[in-house]
Amino acid sequence: MIKGMGVSQGRVTGKVKIVHSIKNSTDFTKGDILVTRMTDPTMVPMMMKAAGIICEIGGMTSHPSIVSRELGIPCIVAVADAMQLLKDGETISMDGETGEIRDE
Repeated sequence: MIKGMGVSQGRVTGKVKIVHSIKNSTDFTKGDILVTRMTDPTMVPMMMKAAGIICEIGGMTSHPSIVSRELGIPCIVAVADAMQLLKDGETISMDGETGEIRDE
């Protein structure tokens, strides 16, 4: 189990998609779990397709937190080394309330 700060409620299961920049957006499909260092406004189209969002940095009022709450999807921030700990394509479950991330 990996733990971060849950900032937008909900539980989902999906495939991890590691995103280093907006250039990865063509590989992102509806229902993927977006895993990145930090989102920015250029990533909103990806975020709208995401089942959930996991970021290495951020807090309750950070960009991914606010946008995920507006979209009604789970979000976990402050997950140190998430881009190294999670593997592209692996299936995980995430809980946006507790901040827990588990392998499926």
